[in-house]
Amino acid sequence: MQLNAIDWAVIGAYFLLSLLVGLYYSKRAGKNVESYFLSDRSVPWWLLGVSMVATTFAADTPLAVTGMVASHGVAGNWLWWSFAFSGMLTVFFYARLWRRAEVMTDVEFTEIRYAGRSAAILRGFRALYLALPINCIIMGWVTLGMAKVLGVSFGLDKWQAIVLCLIITVSYSILSGLWGVLVTDFVQFIIAMFGTTCLAYFAVKSVGGIEALKTRVEAIPEVGSPLSVIPDVNSAWMPLVTFFVYLAVNWWAAWYPGAEPGGGGYIAQRMFSAKNERHAFGATFFFNFAHYALRPWPWILVALVAMITHPELKGGDKELGYVKVMVDVLPHTFRGLLLAAFAAAYMSTISTQLNWGASYLVNDFYRRFLVPQGSDHHYVLVGRVATFLLMVAAGIVTYFMSSIEGAWKFLIGLGAGTGAVYLLRWYWWRINAWSEISAMIASFVVSIYLQTAGGYDSDNPRDFAYLMLITVSFSTVTWLIVTFLTRPEPEERLIAFFRRVRPNARFWRPIAARAPEVKADADGMLNLLDWALGCVFIFLSLFGIGKLVLLDFGIGLLYLAGAAVAVSIIFFDLRRRNEH
Repeated sequence: MQLNAIDWAVIGAYFLLSLLVGLYYSKRAGKNVESYFLSDRSVPWWLLGVSMVATTFAADTPLAVTGMVASHGVAGNWLWWSFAFSGMLTVFFYARLWRRAEVMTDVEFTEIRYAGRSAAILRGFRALYLALPINCIIMGWVTLGMAKVLGVSFGLDKWQAIVLCLIITVSYSILSGLWGVLVTDFVQFIIAMFGTTCLAYFAVKSVGGIEALKTRVEAIPEVGSPLSVIPDVNSAWMPLVTFFVYLAVNWWAAWYPGAEPGGGGYIAQRMFSAKNERHAFGATFFFNFAHYALRPWPWILVALVAMITHPELKGGDKELGYVKVMVDVLPHTFRGLLLAAFAAAYMSTISTQLNWGASYLVNDFYRRFLVPQGSDHHYVLVGRVATFLLMVAAGIVTYFMSSIEGAWKFLIGLGAGTGAVYLLRWYWWRINAWSEISAMIASFVVSIYLQTAGGYDSDNPRDFAYLMLITVSFSTVTWLIVTFLTRPEPEERLIAFFRRVRPNARFWRPIAARAPEVKADADGMLNLLDWALGCVFIFLSLFGIGKLVLLDFGIGLLYLAGAAVAVSIIFFDLRRRNEH
């Protein structure tokens, strides 16, 4: 890709801005550990919500969506759209509880919910497991996406692109802590959305407009109904069992970054950083709307154009279609803008993953087990060293990775079956530390066995569905048996947790009876109704925006009207409850 002076000026201005933000917040971040990892728990909902969206808007995401659409049509996105059900659960059932917990990480939560050696083992294991192998896999596929962009755009070798990505991002991530990450996320999200929307405009224009795009895509053989959001469930790529797993199993059963059942990871970190419970709620609600309804269509349009203009990718790396369209259609100035947008999307995700992973290593392993009496300055320094080492490890993982979508599915399979225990640990007093430990072990062992010796290929839709069903079934049965064969947590720990978090008392009756002074939540059915309406709001917004983009104005406006009704009922209910 040829760049002119204006292109390079746009790119340079973006990187200069990121560096200045890192330098500006470096002093505040170095004040103490809570400042470095949680921004003093003083962040408003709008900044947290945008940061959540920016983190999930990585360089890999448009490429992965392009691969899905090229292989399966628009409906291929149900692999990740289905997680909206889980996201809305977090909004209405868990956001307030997480904020009340007053912990630094979701891993630290284990030692306020559980007690004794088993809780310590769980905390230490999850800290290392999530911070190292899991986090490096996530950063690996994100960096792979950016490496593909740089490879096609500038002809860089994979290792050259990886090193360039690491050097740029790790500098301001180490300096600025979470405050710098949040502020740059806000800027990066605006740049990334504007850049990808511009690309969608030029891409559609290059094939003759929306009507021509629809006609030409529908004429592609062996694709089925590429523009339909509901798949042909008997097609080879989406058997009925696969669609069933997406809608009925994936979203509650599988652990996936950014869509953890009940919230977790960097989503939980953002909730811990909120000013109060209402800001935690508002941030997660905005995140789910923007993530699932607002962002996908510019990516999808470019993917549809790639199907038309680059049919040679059909048997190869379909994810490259997005970058090839970018190289083909963008005029000067916009080339620099979109490269800056990709850099913004990449850096917002990686900086969060680095800060999040380092928080586990420092707070939940180093400080908890190795050096419990260190100074704040010492822990901040260790956090910065951990950030650098995580980036190096992620670069090594990236080098040996080839498919973004494949990595997504591998990780979903790896965490299948753990979701139920993460959801229920807040609401069922009988769950103990061994419940979580057994769920994680069972899911990991069964998933790895099925994907190696069992011969199940997670890239095959039917195999993926059966992989999920078998793993979830085995893991769920395992952790339930272990729960009833082991002792419950000590009563004093359960009472302390109930007083601190105040979950719905319906399933905590033996414990609630011992703490009658606690005014626990009692609006579970109303939250369930709001959750259902929230899901309606998200999907009607998604489909309505899609119809408008494809010039089907009548049905599009009808969908959006339904979405407006759903969200109005939600906020009417929330306002009524707050008044009482």
